[in-house]
Amino acid sequence: MGAAPDVRPALSTRRGFLRGGLAATTLLATGGWSFPPAWAEPAPPGSLFAGPMQGYVAARSAVVWLQTPGAAEVVLEYAPLDQPDDRKRTAARRTDAAGQFCAHMVLDDLAPGTHYVCTAHVNGKPVPERSITVRTQKIWQFRSPPPDFTVLTGSCAYINDPPFDRPGKPYGGGYEIYGPMTAERADLMVWLGDNLYYREADTLSPEGMALRFRVTRGFAPLDSFLRSTPQVAIWDDHDYGPNDSDSSFEFKDDALQLFKTYWANPTYGVGNVAGVFTKVSLFDADIFLLDDRWWRSADATMPGERGKVMFGPAQMRWLRNALLFSRARFKIIAAGGQFFNDDDAYEGWNQFPVERAEFLGWLQQYRIPGVLFLSGDRHITELIKFPRPAYSGKRDYPLVEFTSSPLNSGPARGDDNPNRVPGTLVTERNYGVLKFSGADKNRRLELVTKSVDGKVLWSHALGLTDLGWS
Repeated sequence: MGAAPDVRPALSTRRGFLRGGLAATTLLATGGWSFPPAWAEPAPPGSLFAGPMQGYVAARSAVVWLQTPGAAEVVLEYAPLDQPDDRKRTAARRTDAAGQFCAHMVLDDLAPGTHYVCTAHVNGKPVPERSITVRTQKIWQFRSPPPDFTVLTGSCAYINDPPFDRPGKPYGGGYEIYGPMTAERADLMVWLGDNLYYREADTLSPEGMALRFRVTRGFAPLDSFLRSTPQVAIWDDHDYGPNDSDSSFEFKDDALQLFKTYWANPTYGVGNVAGVFTKVSLFDADIFLLDDRWWRSADATMPGERGKVMFGPAQMRWLRNALLFSRARFKIIAAGGQFFNDDDAYEGWNQFPVERAEFLGWLQQYRIPGVLFLSGDRHITELIKFPRPAYSGKRDYPLVEFTSSPLNSGPARGDDNPNRVPGTLVTERNYGVLKFSGADKNRRLELVTKSVDGKVLWSHALGLTDLGWS
């Protein structure tokens, strides 16, 4: 990628960002990173490095993320699409090296069910070519049936970076996928982990991990999609730490801080229980986003050992309480790894049989309707139906799991999953679509897998009775 840049003239400003990390300074000096000129202090007026990206959008507020090429004062100006003169401005924020030059900006005092045009101002100058449209959630309870809406999902987004990739054929590709994903005009995108891939050099230091986040976020096809659609995320191993990493990862605190810096979820963990898990509500769906890394036992722990956990007792207590509290018609539980592939020899929940059995027993005991599962990780897409035994003389509905992977990583061939729905194995790059539609007892959820060019590969419809509603 050309000769290494001369890092000496701007070394003092870069040290602020790199926090003096020798390993990360070496990475920067290799010339393998496509950054803006130096690390400008301040950023040029009207310049953005990435974003604005919509995070969680509620009915009366929204969180918008952005990143500048250097330190800058940023403000967002926003107005209803049909009332452009009714403008409001967020409080000004100063991006700095300690925060990776990122900012989370809150759009407040919004009207439900309204489109807002939002424009960033950087050091006093607007950036109109990167304006975004934010759609707030409509109030529907006690007024009307829930509206139709669409959620996108996917995992495993590998962006090639030759100086740090393994030798041989590039592992990533299919970046044109973000075009049809943008064209979906979805209400939400749920990232299911491995949303970027740390390389071996990156996880030697928090500074290296920070550089991987920045260079990935600056990738133009991805940046364009992130600006188009509200985004929430969980992680899996490759965007948490090294391959197959667990709770012992020495830089896990730094990984969590980076996740909070670059994503705009409504919350991260709860109370004193750390992690990236949270709940997102969208009309008549509650999406429970789980953290399968922070509390995870080492894979080498014997499968039958009671203390071997993927999610951990504290997170599972939160999930059980949240499911009992939920009044949503659709209760979607999402995690990076698969839940119900009983042929998964790698990192599925079948390798944590005690924790899984305890949860499944609890779920049957309380007969909670409307539950289904989302997962990624495996570099294949498939639909899973997990049969459940009779409980108190009644057979419960089978649990449906939609595994969606990969977006950009190299596809795999799949295994002999005994619970796979025939005809749903996809061994090419793809993304998932969840379409919620209909009213009253005709409410339904259609699960769809689409190719990199947006063509339907398969679809599967679920009615309310398929999810245990009588």
